[in-house]
Amino acid sequence: MSFWGSMTGFFWSEESLPLLIMVLCIAIVLLRLRREERASLVNTLGFFFICMLGLFSSGLLHALELPRAAALTHEVFIIGAGVAVIRLWGLLVFRIVLPIFKFTPPRITEDFFVIIAYIAWFMVRLRYAGLDLGSILATSAMLTAVVAFAMQDTLGNILGGLALQLDNSIDIGDWIKVDDISGKVVDIRWRSTLVETRNWETVVFPNSQLMKNKFLVLGRRTDQPVQWRRWVWFNVGMDTAPTRVVNLVEDSILQTDIANVAKDPAPSCILMDMDDKGYGRYALRYWLTDLAADDPTDAILRWHIMTALQRAGIKLAQEAHSIHLTKENEKYDEGMRQREVLLRIKTLRRVELFSQLNDVELRGVAERLRFAPFAKGNIITRQGDARSHWLYIIINGEAEVYVDLPNGKRRTVRILGRGNFFGEMGLLTGAPRSASVIAKTDVECYRIDKDVVEELLHARPGIAEEISHILVTRRAELDEAMQNLDATGAYKDMSLQRSEILATIKRFFSLG
Repeated sequence: MSFWGSMTGFFWSEESLPLLIMVLCIAIVLLRLRREERASLVNTLGFFFICMLGLFSSGLLHALELPRAAALTHEVFIIGAGVAVIRLWGLLVFRIVLPIFKFTPPRITEDFFVIIAYIAWFMVRLRYAGLDLGSILATSAMLTAVVAFAMQDTLGNILGGLALQLDNSIDIGDWIKVDDISGKVVDIRWRSTLVETRNWETVVFPNSQLMKNKFLVLGRRTDQPVQWRRWVWFNVGMDTAPTRVVNLVEDSILQTDIANVAKDPAPSCILMDMDDKGYGRYALRYWLTDLAADDPTDAILRWHIMTALQRAGIKLAQEAHSIHLTKENEKYDEGMRQREVLLRIKTLRRVELFSQLNDVELRGVAERLRFAPFAKGNIITRQGDARSHWLYIIINGEAEVYVDLPNGKRRTVRILGRGNFFGEMGLLTGAPRSASVIAKTDVECYRIDKDVVEELLHARPGIAEEISHILVTRRAELDEAMQNLDATGAYKDMSLQRSEILATIKRFFSLG
């Protein structure tokens, strides 16, 4: 037999070509469908072709009449090539085929079966080499017993990790709490489970610890989306009816789109306790959809609660043991109040509606303004509301005026900033709100109620006519934005509109 024939006949068999084609086909499928694992796949293929090169070298040794070296080299690289093929089949079955049937077993399961296949392949090759499999198994059993005794903790962690994934106790991505540590599961390994906390810490829990002790899986409920109930606490004096507090807070939260707060179940406010110090302890309960954003979301809700209570003139209760270290005398208090009034008068002078008022009248209005803060996302006024007879003047922040169109879409009319005002038609005519206003940022406003304007108009009815001119212009601007009219169409018959609005104002405020 020729040198080449002796060499190829030793390492190349009838199964070699089908095996090579099979490996290449599996590799192509994995490279196309599992691109994120391309590095691992390339390493496996590289190992396989190194083993094929090793088999070629065994044939070369056989042709050089070195039979023992050729046989040993052949067996070593046959085992190596088999390991590579088992690895490729494991990737194909567990990461391509099974997910097609909506079954994605834990990674430890894949490793477990692949390792068993490795051992079985190794035992088969030893049997082909002429070794007694029975004696090998007996020796292996003794060695296994010795190793198991010496590595009890390690084996406990390994079996614990396998059990955790097989019974779906926890999955990668779950949020768990162990004692006072909570975080997101990022990996479940043979020995340990890795949990990343919100403080950028990675905690390594031995799997045996998780199996032996109680832990909480946060936000998980059967057949429900991931969301975790949170409690935001606040205190209000018992001189305010609990039903009023509950309704104010719930209305503010339910009418606002707040990031990471679930709509279903809806947030709810309840009175949890009545303290002997004279205040009620309330809790706003809500469901958090992003468990990483717990504290920031709590903070946003506290701000919404605070602004809702401030708008209603309700103060948060203070602990009875709080101590005020400074005492302001009456003169200081009066000076602070006068400075605030002057600031309000300055604000009112920039509002066109009050341009005809004298200093005395401006001061009277300024002293009765109400401070009304809104958190970002709050609906300040809602289109169609016929009960809100007041006007807002923005002193800080931005608000968006928009209208809901018949086709269900929303159209922005304008953006309001510091010094702008809105709600004049509802205040002066009682008409339903023609547009909605939402806080684009945190917004601080002054609010003017109907009784303030009513008193002013009864004292000087002539102001009503001046106000009607301003209202007509404002209405025309809104009509143009809503109906997309040209300027001529928007402002036609303005004299008739002024007459109608003036009559409405007089009727609304019962002017003679």
